[in-house]
Amino acid sequence: MPSPRTKPKTDARAALLSLLARKSFRLGEFKLSSGGTSDYYIDCRTTTLDAKGSRLTGEVFFAEIRQHKWKPQAIGGLTMGADPIVTAVSVVSGELHGFLVRKAEKQHGTGQRIEGFREKGARVVIVDDVCTTGASTVQAIEAAREFGFVVVGVMCLVEREDAKGRPNVEKAAGAVPFVSIFTANDVRKEHILQNDDTQPGIFAVAAACEVCGRPAVTNSPRNRCAVHKS
Repeated sequence: MPSPRTKPKTDARAALLSLLARKSFRLGEFKLSSGGTSDYYIDCRTTTLDAKGSRLTGEVFFAEIRQHKWKPQAIGGLTMGADPIVTAVSVVSGELHGFLVRKAEKQHGTGQRIEGFREKGARVVIVDDVCTTGASTVQAIEAAREFGFVVVGVMCLVEREDAKGRPNVEKAAGAVPFVSIFTANDVRKEHILQNDDTQPGIFAVAAACEVCGRPAVTNSPRNRCAVHKS
């Protein structure tokens, strides 16, 4: 069986990493939902909700699922981080159903917490965008099992590796493998490479100046036009 850390090299994977580094990664000083602080922030939804990013996300996740031979019937995760991933994989695969896990049961109607695919006993994969402490992934695992799903795999788009997320998820998952598509370090390295103006040909075409919107001539440290580059 392939190792949960195995990462096959594909054009889609490389393109997705490039997009994450350009659209979702920011250096600075940020407060995290966990209460801690970090010198970087990753907002995966700016990539997973991008037209091209959505397709790439679906392709990469589905390829990983097939590689591990989990043979799920559906994929799902805690709203909202998982929402675009679930949709993308379902559409790209043409065969995997999707479900979303509410953070709490509805207080009206049927009062259900699982939305979408609802077949008890089905094999499912839990997905998430960023794993920091792993709390949202753990909630989704627990809710899926409580409903009656059989969790066969757990995946995240980016693993931060700095807040005990993996141990927390692996404890909740038990014998089920936890796979991260990328680590935060992978995305950081790509982001720095893209913004290193000593590397010819790295600069992203069609970037706009963050001040005035004119075509940018530099992206180190920010996208700036000729007027505002200094």
